[in-house]
Amino acid sequence: MVAVFWERTTVDMRTSCCGTSAPNFTTAKKKAPDCGGLSHRFVNRTVTPKRVPNADLRTREYLTETEVGRLLTAANGNRWGHRDATMVLMAYRHGLRVSELVDLRWDQMEFATATLHVRRVKQGTPSTHPIPGDELRALRRLQREQEPKSPFVFTSERGAPFSTAGFARMVERAGREAKLAFKAHPHMLRHACGYALANKGHDTRALQAYLGHRNIQHTVRYTELSPTRFKDFWRD
Repeated sequence: MVAVFWERTTVDMRTSCCGTSAPNFTTAKKKAPDCGGLSHRFVNRTVTPKRVPNADLRTREYLTETEVGRLLTAANGNRWGHRDATMVLMAYRHGLRVSELVDLRWDQMEFATATLHVRRVKQGTPSTHPIPGDELRALRRLQREQEPKSPFVFTSERGAPFSTAGFARMVERAGREAKLAFKAHPHMLRHACGYALANKGHDTRALQAYLGHRNIQHTVRYTELSPTRFKDFWRD
């Protein structure tokens, strides 16, 4: 007799040919109901749980300037507060993705001219950003106090480059400490940069170059939501 098998994906139960059930997050491969008394057979495969849409978790994907300030204050209260606050500040000021932030090296900094050479991922356009005075002082202090010395700007207490997951956890903890109304994540700082610069009236092309977007459509979202577009509405 040839046994017939069929597959059904489930995230809560797996079922054998005779109706035996067991909870499991797998894809069960089982015999057809009329199995002729053959032994049970399961082939288990991992099924990734469905990701909850961002819109179900929070009402927006960026932070306001006030919320960034609260996040900085909370990060500064950590055990390694100066390093953590500097990471948050640089991610916000330069619109850095988390992978770009943790990969920053000291040779990208020119302290004499107060400039930062930004390397972008995702085939983004590299650029050179000015480093404001408060940020420059924070970086100089970080370089002086860094032990052991490293070519990377942000390191763990063991001297290894800071990880993307570690920064994500730190931002989430700081968000809770700052009592933000939603769960914070690192990419919110990049979006916060885009919206803040758009609100200050910078044109879309300049903003595109600053954030390293190859496609301007990724930049338009910031100017579309800028409240300054409507500042003259209902004015006499």
